[in-house]
Amino acid sequence: MAEAGQIRGVLLDIDGVLYAGGRAIDGGRETVAWLEEEGVPFRCVSNTTSRSRHSIAARLRALDYDIDDSLIFNPPLAAIRHLQGKKTFLLTRGDVRDDFVAAGIALVEEGAEAVVVGDAGDGFTYEAMNRAFRMALEGAGIVALEKDRYWMGADGLMLSAGPFVAALEYASEREALVVGKPSPEFFRLALEDMGVQPSGALMVGDDLRTDVGGAQAAGMRTALVRTGKFRQEVFEASLIRPDLLLPSIASLPEAIRETFI
Repeated sequence: MAEAGQIRGVLLDIDGVLYAGGRAIDGGRETVAWLEEEGVPFRCVSNTTSRSRHSIAARLRALDYDIDDSLIFNPPLAAIRHLQGKKTFLLTRGDVRDDFVAAGIALVEEGAEAVVVGDAGDGFTYEAMNRAFRMALEGAGIVALEKDRYWMGADGLMLSAGPFVAALEYASEREALVVGKPSPEFFRLALEDMGVQPSGALMVGDDLRTDVGGAQAAGMRTALVRTGKFRQEVFEASLIRPDLLLPSIASLPEAIRETFI
């Protein structure tokens, strides 16, 4: 874990930290405004794989967050680094494909060289999974935009992409390349985008494994909030411990002032 010292940059998880169930977390807007006023660089990082970078930022702006598209860092941005020149089968939903098209990635339905898996929701049909499985058997690499187990929806916990990625790995006997959290490269690229070293960065999330564990493996300090998918029983059973355990993002400014400055 990084030594104590001044925080020079912050990564903020989005779903569960800035909003949950379609509503902004109380104090979230004020915390983002505080970071801007204090001149602390930040990026909003998300494992959401059904929305493009622009769409994620637009949703935050609809909740009155002052967030530009450039402040969003999502798994497609990391995946694109690995896909240049490769025909790609995209198993996800929503407008996230816009990020791949804008980067010039050739999206195909057959004969792919890479199978990219995100949160496809109801699109995880037997037909779609079997198509991805056959392409993997034919040599296509499996790229997981994220491997979360679940996320908090408007009406409760929802299966994320992780269980489906695991099914493809098991069936094809091939290991997926995970480019979203908790991949160390994901955190490295997000920090590189800010020009901040891991030792001076803080990750704020609601998931012990992907947010806290992943960021700690990348050399960052961490804060876990009790909003979103946080579960007390999961926290107590885990060996992963964040530097800070906060009621919500509203407590972040005070915690940074008291702990790291």
